[in-house]
Amino acid sequence: MATIKAFIDFAGANGFEYMMIDDGWYLNSGAGGRVLPGADNLTPIAAVEIPELVAYARQQNVDLILWVHSDMIRTNMEQALALYASWGIKGIKVDFMDRDDAEMVEFYNRIAEATARHRILLNMHGAYHPTGLIRTYPNYITQEGVLGAEYNRWSVRINARHNVSLAYTRMLTGPMDYTPGAFRNVPDSEFRMTSKGPMVRFTRGQTLAMYVVYDSPLQSVADSPDAYADKPSGLDFIRLVPTAWDETRFLAGEIDEYVVIARRKGRDWYVGAMTDGKQRTLTIPLTFLDKGRYASTIWQDGSDMTSVDTKTGTADRQQSLQLELAPSGGAVAVLRAQ
Repeated sequence: MATIKAFIDFAGANGFEYMMIDDGWYLNSGAGGRVLPGADNLTPIAAVEIPELVAYARQQNVDLILWVHSDMIRTNMEQALALYASWGIKGIKVDFMDRDDAEMVEFYNRIAEATARHRILLNMHGAYHPTGLIRTYPNYITQEGVLGAEYNRWSVRINARHNVSLAYTRMLTGPMDYTPGAFRNVPDSEFRMTSKGPMVRFTRGQTLAMYVVYDSPLQSVADSPDAYADKPSGLDFIRLVPTAWDETRFLAGEIDEYVVIARRKGRDWYVGAMTDGKQRTLTIPLTFLDKGRYASTIWQDGSDMTSVDTKTGTADRQQSLQLELAPSGGAVAVLRAQ
């Protein structure tokens, strides 16, 4: 309870709307992809009191999402969703589907319809790529179906070029739960695969850019609170960046090399830029802005992998935005209408 409450405290302090209770909260869970004998997704372990956590979170304007294995909820879907709703749970993250045959496609449709009836948001992890279900079920918020951040724990397949390529490939099919937010940014020479304090081989600037470049109405802040406590650079941007948008513009890029995307929320624009292993200076015309002045704030790569340089100023549609991207780097900018 103390650990989960600490995560809720972190979410509340930073204005995050949800906190997810991950694998291990229900009886005989915690084995990831394996369903252990006696697993019961209707019964929390003795050390966890879900209604108490729901009440505690609401005091901080935070709602809770529960992780659940797909093999469990497939067998007791109506009972489980009714129970979770009675506790005050607002969403579920379903995991380990890992295939896209006819039986699994039917399961996706069934759980999307059932969660909609119970007014519970749905995030499908361990999922195949989107096929348009979000157009039918507005509670179906996002899904994985991507070689995302968690692979850094056991793989060297995630690099900056891969991250850039996703904007031109997987992201075109629909919302993408990459689980961004990695703040343990290191160069290749220091990278090691580890489940405790996992590292990533791209800069803090690229981490921030994912929140604009990658579209997911339910974004993740995937690292542990201690990773943000000692390294605040960039957390201020994550606190303010929206997760749903009114307009999107592709501004510049080349497949696998770099990408620059602008997204509008209300009258304000957010720009995200990511590059592969090559350092780049990008000059981006601001002709997409409306007439008038905008207050600008830029976060871009600093002197090392974890540092971010921030600068403020003003801009209008006659000007350009210059972004300095380190190798495997990125940058973000916020342009607020005055």
